[in-house]
Amino acid sequence: MLTVKNVKVYDLKESVIASRNALRVDLPDYSEEEFIRSLERAKKLANAPAGSGEQTFLSGIRVSFDIIYPNYISPELQRYHWIDIVTSSSKMHKIMKMDMDYCFNKYVTAESKIQMKELVENYNNAPCYEHFMLVISNCPQGIELFMRVSTNYLQLKTIYRQRRHHKLKEDWGAFCSFVETLPFANEFIIGERNGQGKH
Repeated sequence: MLTVKNVKVYDLKESVIASRNALRVDLPDYSEEEFIRSLERAKKLANAPAGSGEQTFLSGIRVSFDIIYPNYISPELQRYHWIDIVTSSSKMHKIMKMDMDYCFNKYVTAESKIQMKELVENYNNAPCYEHFMLVISNCPQGIELFMRVSTNYLQLKTIYRQRRHHKLKEDWGAFCSFVETLPFANEFIIGERNGQGKH
């Protein structure tokens, strides 16, 4: 099931300080004192109504991480504009070498695993386009792949609100739990007003 690892957060302090730029006439001093001075305003801006333009500083708080995910999550994750895939594992390149007992999630049936092993064996014994297409076309959606992605707090705010009660509760639930662990997640992503905090 979906797992997130190796998380890095960048430019949080700088983006919080920059949230006050509309009130300045000169570049800010990116000091710890200025961060503390800017923090309360940033919290208020992060909780402004969606679409107001007040939350844009959140796009500067960048997050990169590795994600292990079932294939059926791909189209849902890729609908978000600011999820940049740095690089990923490749089903097309490595499917013939994958361990079918390891790379499928717990919901892939034993029968599907047996069929995939037979299709891969057929390809390995007689590599041809038809055998390759049989493997790719019959591969279960529960195959687990991985990728390194880069995004930002503003995009994570959208994902969190749209996916926290999603039907794929094990996968999106794990993703939302990861989001909740990020620095200042409650203040900047989850939200504190109108009952939008943690459930």
